[in-house]
Amino acid sequence: MSVHISAKPGEIAKVVLLPGDPLRAKYVADNFLQDVKLVSSTRNIYYFTGTYKGKEVTVGASGMGCPSIGIYSYELYTEYAVDCIMRIGTCGAYSTELKLFDLINVDVAASESTFAKYAWGIEGSAIPHQGNAFDIIKQTAVEKGLTIKNENIHSSDIFYRAAPGTPEVAKEHHCNAVEMEAFSLFANAKHLGKNAATLLTVSDIIPTHEFISADQREKALLPMMELALESAIKIV
Repeated sequence: MSVHISAKPGEIAKVVLLPGDPLRAKYVADNFLQDVKLVSSTRNIYYFTGTYKGKEVTVGASGMGCPSIGIYSYELYTEYAVDCIMRIGTCGAYSTELKLFDLINVDVAASESTFAKYAWGIEGSAIPHQGNAFDIIKQTAVEKGLTIKNENIHSSDIFYRAAPGTPEVAKEHHCNAVEMEAFSLFANAKHLGKNAATLLTVSDIIPTHEFISADQREKALLPMMELALESAIKIV
């Protein structure tokens, strides 16, 4: 049991999928896992452990932003001996090079966040994925006939901002899309020598104001969820 996760020792699998939303974690557990057990509900942040095709997997929520996923991922790695965390979420595209529903396997996360510097002394504004999960996702997508794009991502601390356009840190690192969590996940994994990946679905095209509606999201995110689970069981 950690400060923010109330699961008992042994109740968290070695591979964890982390959507931001607790209800999305519940959706994955209810629709994809067998023999599911709710192992933590502290602060209404749900963690479920079950099996997928006979392999144990945990799915839980990270909350929003670098500080939140920074807490949960650190406790999962250090208190529960998790080997790999795979963030699954949505992102907004900075350009029309990306389309709604595109799947992104994050190569590098760039950020203006000071998380990595002040937590672990990691300098620089960009951190790559950690370990072999990125390559496993890439290969699994090929096997499943899924089109996936390997992209750098901007992990922003800011959801609403006065200045329009693409921030300088995103331009510097050629980031075509933005989300809020991958940078600190990768930082924690780098510091601790763990495995970390981020798999995203494009839900918004910022320049054109296109977006996936609430009604579409459940079905739209299914390919990402299935690809994450198919990849996870190869890491276990």
